[in-house]
Amino acid sequence: MNGKMSGWDERFIYATFDEVRSGLTTDVYFSRTRKVLEKYGLLDTVVHMEVTTSKLPNDYEWGVYAGLREVLKLLEGRNVTVRSLPEGTIFHAKDFYGYKVPVLTVEGPYGEFLELETPLLGFLASASGIATKAARVKKAAGEKLVLSFGARRQHPALAPFIEYYAYVGGADAVSAILGAEALGIRATGTMPHSLLIIFRGVYGDHTLAWKAYDEVIEKDVNRVALVDTFYDETEEALMAAKLLGPKLWGVRLDTPGSRRGNFEEIIREVRWKLDINGYNHVKIVVSGGIDEENIPALARAGADAFGVGAAISTAQPVDFAMDITAMKIKGEWRPIAKRGKLSGRKQVYRCDECLADVVAPSDAQAPRCPKCGKPMRPLLETYIEDGKPVKKVEDPHSVRKYVLEQLKKVEL
Repeated sequence: MNGKMSGWDERFIYATFDEVRSGLTTDVYFSRTRKVLEKYGLLDTVVHMEVTTSKLPNDYEWGVYAGLREVLKLLEGRNVTVRSLPEGTIFHAKDFYGYKVPVLTVEGPYGEFLELETPLLGFLASASGIATKAARVKKAAGEKLVLSFGARRQHPALAPFIEYYAYVGGADAVSAILGAEALGIRATGTMPHSLLIIFRGVYGDHTLAWKAYDEVIEKDVNRVALVDTFYDETEEALMAAKLLGPKLWGVRLDTPGSRRGNFEEIIREVRWKLDINGYNHVKIVVSGGIDEENIPALARAGADAFGVGAAISTAQPVDFAMDITAMKIKGEWRPIAKRGKLSGRKQVYRCDECLADVVAPSDAQAPRCPKCGKPMRPLLETYIEDGKPVKKVEDPHSVRKYVLEQLKKVEL
């Protein structure tokens, strides 16, 4: 099948803000649905739709709900009512009784937003997947630093999005410049192997790159020397420590997998050699294939900070679905849903003590916690009502704090 490029030859392959908002990234069956509904005068049918997932990636027990910021910008100006879990809420696929948990609902004339279902789900799926993985990594790292280094593992247009939701999920810092700008923080990074190779090739001494870095880069940037380019990591770490002394904040180990050996043993050797030579202040940063599964062992070996790339930036998305569960007929809401979905308008209640959730009809009385008997509070909050914004998403720093507080109550 041949298609016309019509202008695509002159641009990167990505969708602009206006193209997404206008529905051009939708699945084509929605545009065809519009034609049918318009023909039969049904575009203004008022529906209630809810977003749920049947299960979380890799059978995780919990996820971090994220992407609400993008959804609200997507639906801005549409005559809809949007209720949602707050950004950064740790959620379960199903409640205490096994019912699917609605994370977001949209009400309004179907024609107002039918083409936006595809990008809406894409925002939530991707952001929640990234934030969930970042939260799991941070949970494993505890008080030690997590640095998001994964922009190079995804489409560059996604770099700010990835870094934003990695930070929201718990990462302490991000490396991509535009991502840091979106967060209002300073980008964090070390140095590439190319810097040391060039100094070695030109001057015959790659250690001069560490000295040059210290001379040129702003003084308030931590000095972290990459120490696995030409010699044994323990030797290069000691060389960097002797050269920069108290100015050296840390050393980074990023040995390629083909010659890594036992990474834990390498870390122990580096830590021992630094300490026994009086460089106890120098921290060890590790990167390359880091995720929540190997962090505990690396931390015990002596790693102080973790540069995490693909594990976060290519995290498996949360498989959300969006379904009609009620329609307004002659001014009254009537429950209706396809098989496998629960009809009706709903509310989600949570016990803040044990994070148990209960899904109930929206007009039902608030239940008590089935675990501890304490009162439960409603989780779904109204962000847009009849087309008017009534609540804003918290800033990313507040959302991150909210995530970290909840992480104290869950286990990997």
